[in-house]
Amino acid sequence: MDSFNKHTISGLFWKFSERIGAQLVTFVVSIVLARLLSPTEYGTIGLVMAFIAIADIFVSRGFGNALIQKKDADHTDFSTVFYCNILLSLLLYAIVYLVAPLVSRFYGQEILCPVLRVLGLKIILAAINSIQGAYVSRKMLFKRFFWATLGGTITSAVVGIALAYKGAGIWALVAQYLVQSFISTLVLWVTVKWRPTWEFSVSRLKPLFKFGWKLLSSSLIGEIINQLRSLIIGKYYNSSSLAYYNKGISFPNLLLTNVNSSITAVMYPVMAKMQDDKQQLKQYITTSISYSTFLVAPAMMGMFAVADTMIEFLLTSKWLPCVPYLQIACVYLVFQPVTIITMDAIVAVGRSDLDLKFTLIKRTFAVALIFAASPYGVLTMTATDILVTFVALLLNSSRNKELFDMTVREYMKSFMPHVFRAALMAGVVILVNRRFLAHIALPMLAELVIQILVGAVTYILLCLITRCPELNAILSKFIKTRGADT
Repeated sequence: MDSFNKHTISGLFWKFSERIGAQLVTFVVSIVLARLLSPTEYGTIGLVMAFIAIADIFVSRGFGNALIQKKDADHTDFSTVFYCNILLSLLLYAIVYLVAPLVSRFYGQEILCPVLRVLGLKIILAAINSIQGAYVSRKMLFKRFFWATLGGTITSAVVGIALAYKGAGIWALVAQYLVQSFISTLVLWVTVKWRPTWEFSVSRLKPLFKFGWKLLSSSLIGEIINQLRSLIIGKYYNSSSLAYYNKGISFPNLLLTNVNSSITAVMYPVMAKMQDDKQQLKQYITTSISYSTFLVAPAMMGMFAVADTMIEFLLTSKWLPCVPYLQIACVYLVFQPVTIITMDAIVAVGRSDLDLKFTLIKRTFAVALIFAASPYGVLTMTATDILVTFVALLLNSSRNKELFDMTVREYMKSFMPHVFRAALMAGVVILVNRRFLAHIALPMLAELVIQILVGAVTYILLCLITRCPELNAILSKFIKTRGADT
């Protein structure tokens, strides 16, 4: 277990460093571009990215995880999957290129055709990147991800902002997305020494396909449903409504996506190695969920509490309509690390069939809710994700006893105390804002800083009062480290 902890801590350090660095740059760039560009331009690019995200799933999911999960995957396996991915990506890009005019006519926006054709090149880059990424994850070489992601994010930020200042409009966003993918793929290709050889084995491909197609199907269904709301908004409402929706959920998603990708990239290969030891895996799952929620819950509930002030300060008042979407996203994303870790564990023990089954149930329920809510507005459609999240929690926990020897009580105890503390903290921040700060003439930055400080102090005090083991462990580790330094 010590060796696992060593590799996990090292992997998490580099993965979190990568995501935090990328997050900071992306956050700053999104603020600058949101001030320079209109909501309509953001809505158009959001519609295009919905199609690209769905196509990306074919080359970025399924086979990569199958390579990580397979105990004895070798160079032949990696080369075989690499060539399959390249051929598939070329086929997908050809489809995107051909259907682009149809999409443009369907939505009544001529600009969609050229934008979709240019951004579709991301699919080919994703095909190359996914196998390199699987190799890095399997070997726990997450330092490579750090340099690749940071290089791509910084370069694309410079390009995107420069083009926006020059008046390039939507093409500034197109360039930013494409340059980011190209540079990160290039850096990973240079820094990771694995190269495909002229090997292709149908017999090796069959078991990988048997495992991977279920993950691919699950991810594809999930992504289609995730993007369905954007496609409906873009068709039956307008680009501005889509922009407010996308921008609102982007802030909590920016944090959660980075956390979840770090958790999955590092913990999935470790859990795959533990798949034959239920007790060790159970301990690893509960600890991972507990520490993840300890960090994520206050961040989400804190963002919920300061949403109005944060959006007006960062993006100006023209983006205030996105606040309700941000707050709804904060509520359901609190639980996302729990569902992500649980499903990763289920897949790690070889039960990709359950992943597909649960996804079908959850997504069918989600589609029904989206269509039922669509006549009542974008906000109502967004709120349906709260119900879907609770269904996901129930489904994911239904096999915990069988697979990991974990009771419902143990499962709930790993995350619910953190959620309750975070909710109380948010209530205190909102109360302080309405009773005191709203009646004082303060600069907006000062108001935001005070709200954040009140939230941080409140959460820490609640953790101390309730003797939160995660906080105690972090403080003990810090004290020991300081003592060793002195």
